[in-house]
Amino acid sequence: QVQLQESGPGLVKPSQTLSLRCTVSGGSFTSDQYYWGWIRQPPGKGLEWMGVIADSGATYYRSALEGRTSISRDTTENQFILQLGSVTAEDTAVYYCAGGRVGQDGYAYWGRGTKVTVSS
Repeated sequence: QVQLQESGPGLVKPSQTLSLRCTVSGGSFTSDQYYWGWIRQPPGKGLEWMGVIADSGATYYRSALEGRTSISRDTTENQFILQLGSVTAEDTAVYYCAGGRVGQDGYAYWGRGTKVTVSS
């Protein structure tokens, strides 16, 4: 069973870079059967897809966040990493990492989420 766990700071100052890690266990992190993404939920709003990294390392981002969003991976630690630059209060949200299986719609595996607040 694939399991995911987010980690990172809960408080980030405005204009700084938010960096979160997602540790994957129970599955082959580098398998071509999976893709890995980040989704967030601001307070009082719905889920917002941020971006995804494929087994090839290719990345795709939400257009509104492109330019300040980066997703990478650390295969030695079975982790994928989100970096979001120039954060503002509007980036305050619960951040989820998720995994999906190639050929299937949606994300089958989710972390529990981690709350990040942007405030000085």
